[in-house]
Amino acid sequence: MYEYLHGFAAAICYRYVTNSTDVDSLINESFIKLFKNMHVFKAPNQTNIDYMLKGWFKKIIINTCLDYLRKQKTIVQTGEISHNEQEFIEDNNENGLDKIQYKEIIEAIKQLSPVYRTVFNLFVLEGFTHEEIASELGISIGASKSNLSKARNNLRKILTAKSSEIKYA
Repeated sequence: MYEYLHGFAAAICYRYVTNSTDVDSLINESFIKLFKNMHVFKAPNQTNIDYMLKGWFKKIIINTCLDYLRKQKTIVQTGEISHNEQEFIEDNNENGLDKIQYKEIIEAIKQLSPVYRTVFNLFVLEGFTHEEIASELGISIGASKSNLSKARNNLRKILTAKSSEIKYA
């Protein structure tokens, strides 16, 4: 089971922590929690047991990563944005951003600060609501929205710079 789920766990951990030593520790801690609590796991439908186990394990991994970030004090509340602020995303047909590969996008996300990366991952990749993020991280809903907005802006800047490199290379 460890070999089967290790890559799955690593991919999730790397969304939140970029240091490989910390990722290894988080993976191992997540597996310990999985094995200790395996008696709690119930799959009413035997045909989807793989998906259900991965979904359950994903929650364990995310919570383990969030606990780690809390202990490291990398999750802090930042200012809130006003309701009047809006995001503007240019759409000029195909540009350099369209040519950026998945791997480059993941590398750009890793460049975000731990706070912005965590909120971005929870909202965009994990599908959490701002209310859920605020509850998990102990911040206000407005701070969650602000962090997401700032994460998107920073990500946009990183990817725009990368697309300029591609455009002129």
